[in-house]
Amino acid sequence: MLATIGNTPLVELRRLYPDTDTRVFAKLERANPGGSIKDRSALSMLLDKVRAGELTAGRSVVVESSSGNLGIGMAQICRYFGLRFICVVDAKTTEQNIAILRAYGAELEVVTERDALTGEYLPVRMRRVRELLTELPHAYWPNQYGNPLNPRAHEKTMREIDEALSGRIDYLLCATSTTGTLSGCARYVREHGLRTEVVAVDAVGSVLFGQPAGRRLLPGHGASIRPTLLDPGDAAEVIHVSDLDSVVGCRRLVLREAILAGGSSGATVAALDRLIRRVPAGATCVLIFPDGGDRYLGTIYSDAWVNQHFGEVAHLWKDPGRVPVGAARAAGAQGC
Repeated sequence: MLATIGNTPLVELRRLYPDTDTRVFAKLERANPGGSIKDRSALSMLLDKVRAGELTAGRSVVVESSSGNLGIGMAQICRYFGLRFICVVDAKTTEQNIAILRAYGAELEVVTERDALTGEYLPVRMRRVRELLTELPHAYWPNQYGNPLNPRAHEKTMREIDEALSGRIDYLLCATSTTGTLSGCARYVREHGLRTEVVAVDAVGSVLFGQPAGRRLLPGHGASIRPTLLDPGDAAEVIHVSDLDSVVGCRRLVLREAILAGGSSGATVAALDRLIRRVPAGATCVLIFPDGGDRYLGTIYSDAWVNQHFGEVAHLWKDPGRVPVGAARAAGAQGC
């Protein structure tokens, strides 16, 4: 099973921007066995510990904070090696993700109170992780926010893209959260002398690149704390994308390319909408799609949920013409 992590498909998106000569490709990370790019991070942070005998079945316990995908990646690998796994989640974690975690045998600690200073769940989740580390013998915290093995996993992600396109990559767009993907891809670009411009796609309301903290509806995109992995120099450019922009991007992907993608994937599409008009003719752009849309059926792909949070905005993705840059922001929706 572990050998199926990585080597995910790279597909060309020919219908998303039919009126340009820009080539656009998507790296479909939902093809990993746990359904997301976080399988790579989870394997990187656990495998060497298991091989070295530092994590053993019946004795060790892995403790991690996650809103869903990393937790699921950890849960499947811990189940494979017979390790006890405790995942600290919060009230925003979807029922589907919780059900998947439980199916893998993970134990859940659910944080229901927000941090008084930031209004976010993540700082409280982190505090609970540290409490569990002191309470439980033989506990190990992979710490996806500060473990260098997280970005190291994504050097391989970039290598796969590089080999598939023979180094002809002008722009790489990746969504940010722990910034592991951004850091790993940027390091590969530097070390191999690629001409690729790495673009960080952050969420409106995320503090990663200096914006004030704000309300965010979609989990797994942006962050309320700055992880120690973050190096602002890894990004040649940062594009901030609202929740509604992400929803529009996801819906357009389904209509144009028949790709059911997650929220941060839609965010990269929204970011490319702003970028594509100023990229050189004939450029090649690659978008990393971290997960699939099956875990967002009750939110992004629910008309009732979209109408509740943003009003009637279906025209933004059902218009047969390409959505104008900033159309989602012009709708005056929450979080824009």
